[in-house]
Amino acid sequence: MADLLAMSSAVIDGADTASAVGPINRILHELSEIGPGLAVVEAFSHSIVFETDDGLLAFDTSNPQGGSRVVAEIRRWRKHRFNTIVYTHGHVDHVGGCGAFIADAAEAGAPRPCVCGHANVAKRFERYALTDGYNTLINERQFGQFRRAGYDMSSKGPFLPPSAPPPDRTYDSETTLNVGGLDVHLRHAKGETDDHTWAWIPKHKAICAGDFFIWNFPNAGNPQKAQRYPREWAQALRDMAAMNAELFLPAHGLPIAGRARIKTVLTEVADTLDKVVSDTIAMMNAGARLNDIVHTVKVDPALLEKPYLRPLYDEPEFVVRNIWRLYGGWHDGNPAYLKPAREAVLAQEIATLAGGAMALAERARALAQTDPRLACHLVEFASLAAPDDARVHALRAEVYQARRDGETSLMAKGIFGFAANESSAKVENT
Repeated sequence: MADLLAMSSAVIDGADTASAVGPINRILHELSEIGPGLAVVEAFSHSIVFETDDGLLAFDTSNPQGGSRVVAEIRRWRKHRFNTIVYTHGHVDHVGGCGAFIADAAEAGAPRPCVCGHANVAKRFERYALTDGYNTLINERQFGQFRRAGYDMSSKGPFLPPSAPPPDRTYDSETTLNVGGLDVHLRHAKGETDDHTWAWIPKHKAICAGDFFIWNFPNAGNPQKAQRYPREWAQALRDMAAMNAELFLPAHGLPIAGRARIKTVLTEVADTLDKVVSDTIAMMNAGARLNDIVHTVKVDPALLEKPYLRPLYDEPEFVVRNIWRLYGGWHDGNPAYLKPAREAVLAQEIATLAGGAMALAERARALAQTDPRLACHLVEFASLAAPDDARVHALRAEVYQARRDGETSLMAKGIFGFAANESSAKVENT
């Protein structure tokens, strides 16, 4: 078993993370005991397991591909039945492995575990069924690179597997469970989702935080997903910091020990989110357009160097857009975009003015290193103006691959990489 608490302490207290600790967000499907009767299985997402006097309590179940591996690891640690499963929220990487937990109970002839979660989890599941094709597509864009790296996160069937049930027991604001003598206080807060739960476990002086903390810049701006709530997210982090917890157990990345360490980390993330919110709303109130706000509101680069604020998954620019969406609607302030022309028609007109689609594409390639944002606009116009031109698509693939390589966040890498692969496939099939 790895000493996860020592690893996180070394990272937060200033050790060289690359040489002394290694990756922080690990998908190993390995169990590590954190304390007496408490263990974490590092997966995508983690499953955090508490031993009680009447079986096991598990927070989250990992994704459909990882659920059975998580259960197998837990079974090597404890043989007790799964009494209760708590969904911290309804994202597939947290609920998708639940079928493996239920199957384990059935195989052992044990009662089916009770599944608990916020009332909005079931509504999320309904939305997933309604938008199954879209969610499958964006999951491939966002996580397809993991499969190419040897870890498949795609699903052969529905986006949300039928084996992942909605909660049996729900709550609205807060509730207390008693599982085999272990008191667990569940609290709802908006953050990455509107169905998020964080938990306080007094016996262990521990917080199970779900995705309120992911050892990266908060996932409060994801460009392809439903609304996030950065202001409420920051408040939830402050509420957690006020608990004086001695153990902090996120669903991604390393657990953290120590009251002062936990409070510092949570407060710094909350302060960073609050400033992005306040700066964005100030410009909205002054009448700025979204494009101007996106290019103006920034986070101190020194903060983004901290091991728990690096923009490797989401990034501040996307959070700004989500704040605008939450408080300002979908119109970005540019009157031309209120009722825009068809993109292909606009692209053809610009290509005509520029001297042809290839002229646009070649100019994009020339700008790819010095002004990648502008380069992407031009090469996209070129491909829309000449959708069947293999030469244009070869340059589009080159421009977007260069753009992908220059980005830090998985969100941006996924979308730009998908565009590059899309054009590469058209060149190969010509």
